[in-house]
Amino acid sequence: MHHHHEHGLGWTLDPLLTIPLALALLIYAAGWVRLSRRASSRPRPWLFLSGWSVLTLSLVSPLHEAGERSFTMHMIEHELIMLVATLLLAASHAGGVLAWGLPRSLRTSLGGNWKAPLQAIWRRLTEPVTATAVQAAVMWTWHAPPLFDRALDSFGWHVFQHACFFMSSLLFWWAMLHPRSRSSGYGVSAACLFVTSMIGGALGALMSFSASPWYAYYAAMGMTGIGLDPVDDQRLAGLIMWIPGGLVHGLAALGMFYKWLRASEHASGIGAPFARAQSDHFDAAALAAATPNALDTPRTGSRAAMPEKPAQK
Repeated sequence: MHHHHEHGLGWTLDPLLTIPLALALLIYAAGWVRLSRRASSRPRPWLFLSGWSVLTLSLVSPLHEAGERSFTMHMIEHELIMLVATLLLAASHAGGVLAWGLPRSLRTSLGGNWKAPLQAIWRRLTEPVTATAVQAAVMWTWHAPPLFDRALDSFGWHVFQHACFFMSSLLFWWAMLHPRSRSSGYGVSAACLFVTSMIGGALGALMSFSASPWYAYYAAMGMTGIGLDPVDDQRLAGLIMWIPGGLVHGLAALGMFYKWLRASEHASGIGAPFARAQSDHFDAAALAAATPNALDTPRTGSRAAMPEKPAQK
């Protein structure tokens, strides 16, 4: 599948990519329409749509083919997936909207007890330290020359590589943005984000300071698609992983540290008004967690069909 191209860059419209992306968008759109008819305030779709758009353009636009000619362009594709697309998707609170977009039979089954083992696995994987370790392992393992060269030589392996990057970074950003304990969770998230900036920075630095190309596919080119020899192309790719990647994680760590300080103030009785304002937002996931009957009750009034939220302690 991968070979040196003499024609111009094109779009990668393989069904293995386009069908899952299209299904995700259609399910979200259906869920948004259904929730908009029932809820007193509409879910905000912009974070999900922005994340979906970045992910789609990264995978199917000419950037993907450019990554076959230059490791730098390949690195940009990976950074867009792991630093931008999954961050936006994790911040979008899209789980409930997607659940409402499913057919009725699947939607009502979400209220069953069958998913308890999956919920336990999800809780474990989205613990900040676990999610950080999983993403670090995925990132370092896939950048090992044997696996990376295999992904470059096979479209199926390349799709699997991107799926691993997508899932591990989505778990990571979900764990960072949605800690279970606000009093200490934001502090743990800040620490994990700082550690991640060091982990990614170390890998990028190794690439940047290497005197020889790591990957046989790019080494065989002689001159990459952006006019650099394979060593300089790799050095530039390493800098992109090292500096912009570290900057994103570092800024996110500062944001989580700020939230931790405010949560600590609230726990001390200082910042209650701020905390109340922050918690006053539409939570579609709470709707999806309602009983099966409530999910399919038609709206008879402005709020009649809304499932009651549990009383806050």
